[in-house]
Amino acid sequence: MTETPIELELSVKQSQSESGRGLQPPPLFQLPLTAQDPSDNDQQTQLQLSESNPEAQQQAKPRWINPRRLLLLLLGFSLSSAILGLFYYMHYNHQKRNIQTVTPCLSPACRWASARLSISADPFTQPCDYFLFACGSDVLSPEKGGRQRGQGIPGHPQNQKENAGRTERKGQRKEKIPDRRTVLLQYLREILDDRPASTAVQKAKAFYRSCLGTKSIETAGADPFLALIQKLGGWAVSGQWNRTDFNSTLSLLMRDYATFPFFNLYAGKDPNEIPRETAKRYIQIDQPDLLIPVQWNSKTLKSQAETQTLRPFLESCQRYLALLGAPPSRSMIHVGTFISLSSELAVAAAPLRFRLSRGQLYQRTTIGELQKQAPGIDWLGCLRAAFHPLPLFKDDHVLLHNLPYIMQMSRTIGKWLVKHELSTSPVHTYMVLNLLHTLIPALDSRFSETANNLSLALGEAGGVADRWKRCVSETERGFGHVLTHLLSERTAHREAEEIIQNIFSSFKSTLRELKWTDQKSLQFVMKKVESLIPRLWTTKEISSEAELDLLFSKVTVGTNSFFSNYVQLLSFRRKRRNELLTGRAEAADSLSVTPFLLGDELLFPMGMFIPPLFHPTYPRAMNYGLMGFLIAKDILHLILPDVYSQSEMVHAVGECVWAHYLAVTKGEAGGGGEFSLSAGQRQEVWVQYSALQIALQAYHQSLKNHPRDTSISGLSHTRLFLTSFSQVHCDSDAYSQFMPLEPSFLITVICSKSDLCPESLQCPNKTQQHSLETC
Repeated sequence: MTETPIELELSVKQSQSESGRGLQPPPLFQLPLTAQDPSDNDQQTQLQLSESNPEAQQQAKPRWINPRRLLLLLLGFSLSSAILGLFYYMHYNHQKRNIQTVTPCLSPACRWASARLSISADPFTQPCDYFLFACGSDVLSPEKGGRQRGQGIPGHPQNQKENAGRTERKGQRKEKIPDRRTVLLQYLREILDDRPASTAVQKAKAFYRSCLGTKSIETAGADPFLALIQKLGGWAVSGQWNRTDFNSTLSLLMRDYATFPFFNLYAGKDPNEIPRETAKRYIQIDQPDLLIPVQWNSKTLKSQAETQTLRPFLESCQRYLALLGAPPSRSMIHVGTFISLSSELAVAAAPLRFRLSRGQLYQRTTIGELQKQAPGIDWLGCLRAAFHPLPLFKDDHVLLHNLPYIMQMSRTIGKWLVKHELSTSPVHTYMVLNLLHTLIPALDSRFSETANNLSLALGEAGGVADRWKRCVSETERGFGHVLTHLLSERTAHREAEEIIQNIFSSFKSTLRELKWTDQKSLQFVMKKVESLIPRLWTTKEISSEAELDLLFSKVTVGTNSFFSNYVQLLSFRRKRRNELLTGRAEAADSLSVTPFLLGDELLFPMGMFIPPLFHPTYPRAMNYGLMGFLIAKDILHLILPDVYSQSEMVHAVGECVWAHYLAVTKGEAGGGGEFSLSAGQRQEVWVQYSALQIALQAYHQSLKNHPRDTSISGLSHTRLFLTSFSQVHCDSDAYSQFMPLEPSFLITVICSKSDLCPESLQCPNKTQQHSLETC
């Protein structure tokens, strides 16, 4: 997220009230009244007639009436009755049509949603405190530097950890929908708990249950990993090591255990090749995910470990060796050499943005040329092992993402093998400890607690995830094909495609109304947007359960040994790499929770369209208020990452929304305070406010095309839309750290000067709120 100025002004065209209706809310927001009994109208009519006839109120003496006057009286009475009847008929039909537009949804999903709404904070009954929670963990503090491993460029294959830290500002949060990743894990958990089906599905469920069997995992302790070390030839820490060959051990770790101590391997296309759709896929070699915490020094242009982070890292290494039974007398020697080697390897590691600025990404070379530049590694042998059984040759091209690091790593390994390996074997120990890091999810809780303690000491997001979440995640990594197939069977494809197209159409109309700083930026963005094809992403790799059974036919899952199950699936990842390299597999992840660009396609994974965020039987108001907002927000983040520098409206809207927030929270415990937002925070406020308007505009357009919609809890359409939006939790995407307020507060802003809402959501004690401008 850059902090350059830009602003996009989104205006939602609101339906105008009919003349003579005064301040009444429009029909969208007004529930229909119950039709009156006709007899009541008749009595009222008679009463009105009697009141309008003064002669009827007097007890005059009977007298003869002129026939002509009697005839005129009867004609007038008949005409009045006809007019009243016509009025009643029109009124009754109007009410009948309104009743149809708010037909209650009675599906099981809607009943569940109604129950959830009943225990949630309602913006329209709690206008002053429903939003008093902050989103980011460092919401309004100056932006800080972070560990190098937490930085990255969206779309680059080097995966980065998400910051899941969240803080609550005031009181206790009422029922909210969790972040999207948690929602997906919960849905996959339900699938795994469902009845078994094909053989592959049964294996996935058996793997999941073996992960949940913590009793056997805790009983086994460190024994499974120690047995694996002996299988690899032992290690010097225990005093028993067969002095295995360095390159042979490295090849084995990459081939069978998905462990890459000195460099990472990917398979993908070269973005510089044209056309990209038919571009060849290459092996890509990148710097590793270093275990040692390092900071990037922008002055020396080097990475370095700092004292305050080295101390907890040292303690964690000592703890690992103690858990593995290392004698205390020898533990410190091996920990010291491990940290020294790690520090030396890390010197040439650099953040992605720095490498991008220096043109160090996607550098093409052959395996033979790479062997000359970095002779410390047997490149052809290691790559053949990692992509076995695919044939590879010295003339094959590979893509490098940090050649200076690779050359430095090669020199460092060569030096340490000659100088230290015969004594303490630090290079071999370094590889074993990296293998331990790969296998921590399959070991007992002492290992994961040690890793979590290190994260807490380094100021990273802490807390051990619920066991079921970890098990679903591991099952997803090993049996992703199975879960994708099961998810596809449950996805409402037609309804998902419809909301994608409507939101994207509303997004494009918003771009045209945006005030850009220069026309070239507008033309560039619009050309890019017009060329995009948005659609639901559905994988074509596996089309039947029979294919799944064949794919996992050689996988054997035991019920009482999660460690062996986990190790077995590590080698299965090599097949996935091979499929990506040969083009038989798709690089996209259909189980992700955010859209992505692939060529000229804007793809939305199936993992987005699941309950409670989306359901085909929900009222459209609910789907647009929840999923429509998230889709719009994702599109804005993806296509306009630097919008702050391209439009002045971003700054204005961000400050306007923030002024509304301060007006409401000023004087509250933990309230906003008198301070300004950073550029990144203003942009995120604008993105989410604009996304809400885009979703609302798309929903209103949907109602024009298809007027009938159902409802939940007796709420009118627009109120259900906004109430559903209020259930959106502070999302765990890469931009959440910039959101300074609970997204649901945007309802207060959008209702402040709008006739969409039944009331303006003004707080009685906030007089300043009435004088604020419309954002």
